[in-house]
Amino acid sequence: MNTLSYKTKSAKKEEVEHKWFIIDAEGEIVGRLATRIATIMRGKHKPSYTPHVDTGDYVIVINADKVRFTGLKMEQKEYIRYTGYPGGQRRATPQDLINHDKPEAILENAVRGMLPKNRLGRAMIKKLFLYAGTEHPHQAQTPEPLTL
Repeated sequence: MNTLSYKTKSAKKEEVEHKWFIIDAEGEIVGRLATRIATIMRGKHKPSYTPHVDTGDYVIVINADKVRFTGLKMEQKEYIRYTGYPGGQRRATPQDLINHDKPEAILENAVRGMLPKNRLGRAMIKKLFLYAGTEHPHQAQTPEPLTL
């Protein structure tokens, strides 16, 4: 059989059409929200998904400061980073990040961990736009509201 229905179509970078979605994160649980965002950014929700091609869409997240954790994670979870200097290990809880004007870092860290750890993943994370309030500068792209 040489019909098209028996051939696997592999998406090409030039043929991919990227959409824009907007998500309101108010009251959403961080892990569940990050999973949905990562799925959209990778393009796994499309039938044309190809693992080695960036087939994903752009995602705008508003109210990123109003996400929530279950249990005691807000006080007990720790984000650890290293400055590169001796004794430079730094720890921060989600409560610390929200209080020190970096509430977007919570969702960005969660989504980044769910993307590939290579140049494709670094390209995909650039399609994520996080905003602490309800305003965003992407009205020209006419993003579609996405319900979770």
